[in-house]
Amino acid sequence: MNPFAHLRSLLRGSRKHATPMSCPEVGRLLQHYLDGELDDAATRAIAAHLDDCVRCGLEAETYERIITSITGLRRALPADSLDRLRDFGARLAAGDEPDNADLQT
Repeated sequence: MNPFAHLRSLLRGSRKHATPMSCPEVGRLLQHYLDGELDDAATRAIAAHLDDCVRCGLEAETYERIITSITGLRRALPADSLDRLRDFGARLAAGDEPDNADLQT
């Protein structure tokens, strides 16, 4: 049986009460779900599975925490940083030696 047959039936809306998604089905779509890339039917089906399945729910929660942590690490760069980096790269490409000012943040 095609592993996405259930999902396709959800997307077509051919069933009033679709059978629940399996852990492997959810696993294949989890990143897309967390990234908000799925349609409403698939999102509802995965959300229902995550509510009922401790293992998949914990996996989703772990991914969400990782995403939140990574997003929180982004810092705004000073306005002149990109210009300084480009200048530094051009000087290195030209064969110039970096000086102490290049090593300062």
